[in-house]
Amino acid sequence: MLIEMKVDSLTVDPFTNMPLVILRGSEGQKLPLWVGMQEASAIAAELESIPLDRPMTHDLLKTILGLVAVTVDHVEVHDLRGGTFFATLFLQKSDGSKVAVDARPSDAIALALRTRAPIFVAKKVVDKARKLDAPLGAPSPKEVLAQLSETAFGKWKM
Repeated sequence: MLIEMKVDSLTVDPFTNMPLVILRGSEGQKLPLWVGMQEASAIAAELESIPLDRPMTHDLLKTILGLVAVTVDHVEVHDLRGGTFFATLFLQKSDGSKVAVDARPSDAIALALRTRAPIFVAKKVVDKARKLDAPLGAPSPKEVLAQLSETAFGKWKM
């Protein structure tokens, strides 16, 4: 089963100082995804509609896909193994055929935002993420999310 999710917020994990993307489903499901600084910048630039003098990698990829008449149909975050999330981009060619491409979730999300493609997460991934073991002494992702107020997720500062 897939759950359609949207980027709810982009913040910094207070325990790791790593950027954290929070996806939210229509029924309140949440999925925290830790991403790299470059991917966080790409996501933030799109979320904030920040005009850039030069295209970022995800902007370049969007342009190339458009030039070869390929669209992003949707993105799926489909697995979580060993603390690593796995995603697939589903592309549609001009002849209607579809191609699945392995991608890091952060790159898939950055491209999905640019192309307005839906983001889906497998229910099993949301369930597994709730059970992630945190480092000794650190709260679990579920505990971190439960302790934060809705206003704790400020806008990402560039």
